[in-house]
Amino acid sequence: MTFEIGLVFSIIILAVILFFTEKFTIDTVSIGVMVTFLLTGILDIEEGLSGFSNPATVTVAAMFVVSAAIFNTGLLDSFTHKLSSQASKGQTHLLFTLMGSAGFLSAFISDTAVVALLMPAVIRLNTTDNIPASKLLMPLSFGALMGGICTLLGTSTNILVSGIAEKAGLPSFGVFEMSLMGLVFFATGLIYMLTIGRWLTPSRKTKSELGDSIQLGNYLSELIIQSDFEQLNEPLYKQTLFEKLPIKPLQIIRSDGRKVHVYPNTAIQEGDIIRITSDKGNLEKVKTTKGIELKADLKWHAENITDDEERLYEAMVTPNSFLINKSIKGLNFKKLYNQVLVIGIRHRSDMLESLLSKTALRAGDVLLLRATEDSIQSIEGSDDLLLLSETKNKSLNKTKSILTLIVLGLIIGLASFEVFPIVVTAVAGAIALIMLRSLSAEQAYKAIDWKVILMLAGVLSMGMALEKTGGSQLIGASIVEEVGQYGPRAVMSALFALTFILTNVMSNNATAALLAPIAISIAAALEVDSRPMLMAVTFAASLSFMTPMGYQTNTMIYTPGNYRFSDYIKVGTPLNLLLWIVATIFIPYFFPF
Repeated sequence: MTFEIGLVFSIIILAVILFFTEKFTIDTVSIGVMVTFLLTGILDIEEGLSGFSNPATVTVAAMFVVSAAIFNTGLLDSFTHKLSSQASKGQTHLLFTLMGSAGFLSAFISDTAVVALLMPAVIRLNTTDNIPASKLLMPLSFGALMGGICTLLGTSTNILVSGIAEKAGLPSFGVFEMSLMGLVFFATGLIYMLTIGRWLTPSRKTKSELGDSIQLGNYLSELIIQSDFEQLNEPLYKQTLFEKLPIKPLQIIRSDGRKVHVYPNTAIQEGDIIRITSDKGNLEKVKTTKGIELKADLKWHAENITDDEERLYEAMVTPNSFLINKSIKGLNFKKLYNQVLVIGIRHRSDMLESLLSKTALRAGDVLLLRATEDSIQSIEGSDDLLLLSETKNKSLNKTKSILTLIVLGLIIGLASFEVFPIVVTAVAGAIALIMLRSLSAEQAYKAIDWKVILMLAGVLSMGMALEKTGGSQLIGASIVEEVGQYGPRAVMSALFALTFILTNVMSNNATAALLAPIAISIAAALEVDSRPMLMAVTFAASLSFMTPMGYQTNTMIYTPGNYRFSDYIKVGTPLNLLLWIVATIFIPYFFPF
């Protein structure tokens, strides 16, 4: 092993540790890896930055725009309506419809977007049909993941590996080249989730009390303002009481019974009843404040914290939200989202270790919001928060819908018949949709998940560094030496297993970028076709069921489904092992050595 190979291995191992610990966002680590390779001279500037111009990166960006245009038309709202009608036919029928719908949609548009579309409807079934969300959200995520491997367009991982193959001088993947094998995986997973998986999936009812369902603070109490209160008639933002003590005012009731909004400029008056949230220790300090009488604790009920114009909403922090690692206080949330007030947060662990306003947000956190119907619109249009409460459906524009479907058909058709490469048809399709006004240029820019684009550009440098230094050949030769005596099928099987293990603890795209060059080196060492090896990496990188952080959709459902880490291990491990066996048997059949 040369010094350069050792250095590359060290950088990649550090990156894997950072991916796993989630100390920094995936895109930050990916770009950091790329910059490190440039600073150490492993890659020159052209090589290091080539990920930004890679066909895979450009194609993924264009498909974000296409997906957004499809959502804008309102075409997909019909899928959410069908779920409620299927619930009356039994849970088996509902699960089949849910996974089938998620799988079909994910074959052509982002699986993350599909889960975001269907999740609110699934959660509402808990109330309307008394079906626990925990029984449905995991099948939803798993169905979307398995549908995403059925076409080239299904997930960015497929496009990424295809781009790596093309860069190595191999043929790129066809749009439907993966479909038959993908359908075998999907059918296997569907049968599993309807039988064994359904039995293993937890059934956790949503807790009836508001305070039990989301962490709002230890106590909800009322303060009565007396005539000798030192800061009478001064606005909230000047009140020493709320500045020095970690208590949060939620509602003010005037002496005449009127409920007023809690705004920074709202003045405190004699006789006001202020409803607050706090822990026990700080309530003791409030008792000693001159001019304040502390009433008994209240129950967490919606009517205790809203008025006639307001209601409570739940919204989830999306996996690529800019809110991640920021606090409510640091964000100035009410200003950012048009007077929407955060009154509770539910973390993955369901507990808050610090003050509500100072708690750093994480992907999958659920925020309890208090807002008017008008002000909540600022959340509905956000890509950083997914509103889980019931929302209005988009009005269907038939003309734009037909034109959008025609453009999507042309993107797929022209690429399938190899008239143009997929990167050309995807970019041309995105531009056409903007010109047809299926979405505006501003909406197109907003639709592109730039964190994913930066992450793709960054992780591609890992594979390039391995290939340039000979690291991929070294790893490939080691794998062949250990497993090669059992034949190429055994090597492919080992590569599939390695990929799905890694993708469960780090980014699927990072795993694919790391192992795709190794797969090519293994095929060369065995003197066999590289296609089955590349397909093993491609499929396994997206079949991530064993952990909540293995794939974005698993992260999204974690908190709303009230899941535990052990649930993913219990349900996902048998499924991963089953699909490993299926891959070992069928990949060489569809993609011969």
